[in-house]
Amino acid sequence: MQCPICKKPVDENELGNPGSTFPFCSERCRLVDLGRWLSGKYQVPSSRDEAEASDWDPTQADGAKDGR
Repeated sequence: MQCPICKKPVDENELGNPGSTFPFCSERCRLVDLGRWLSGKYQVPSSRDEAEASDWDPTQADGAKDGR
């Protein structure tokens, strides 16, 4: 297996060991990945069809729809 950040080989036997950085080769690569998630560089794809098909409206939650 390769580190998803720097592509160095990663020992799969490290999985589950305390202090393991698996699937990354080092703490540095783990933090680079975290920084990319926090900065919005990575995004989980969503389906517009699912959002449009949903009839749930968060502005109308908790009975606000019928004026309560």
